[in-house]
Amino acid sequence: ATVFITRKVIIPAIPEHIAYVGGFELTHSILTMLLFAILMILASVSMIRSGSNQAQKGPQSVVVLLLYGIAIGLVPGFLGAGGGFLLIPALVFFAGLDMKVAIGTSLAIIALNSLVGFAGDIGHIALDWVLLLTVSALAVAGLFAGMRMGKNIDGRKLKKGFGWFVLITGVYILIKELV
Repeated sequence: ATVFITRKVIIPAIPEHIAYVGGFELTHSILTMLLFAILMILASVSMIRSGSNQAQKGPQSVVVLLLYGIAIGLVPGFLGAGGGFLLIPALVFFAGLDMKVAIGTSLAIIALNSLVGFAGDIGHIALDWVLLLTVSALAVAGLFAGMRMGKNIDGRKLKKGFGWFVLITGVYILIKELV
């Protein structure tokens, strides 16, 4: 629901030109990418720092998990990203899931978020159907390849590796947008 409301109501209300700081123009797209990079860096640090594959806090109440879900739903809704870099740490740390279970669960949530976000964008943007179908087919192929490879990888190493990957990607995006 958060993804749909964000894509249908909030995103169309944000102006393209937000502010000028010196000679730098802050646009909607630059702000989106900067927020995305910062969130990626914060999430990656939590994944790299934690030493175990198990949750730090364990399962929370339904209300707390619902609030986390709403907050995390804003990310794919606002940024247009699946949110896996936030979902996986949340599922491990707050829901008490094992890393491999969290990854599988996040993929299902991301697929649902993407479908809802897609529905929220219909009528607002033109869609490149060839690109959409190509990326979707590659994503499904990557999903099956990842499931096969994941059976042989230790969850703790997977967690740290994922953290480093997200950190490097976040820093790259941050530098690219600011330079």
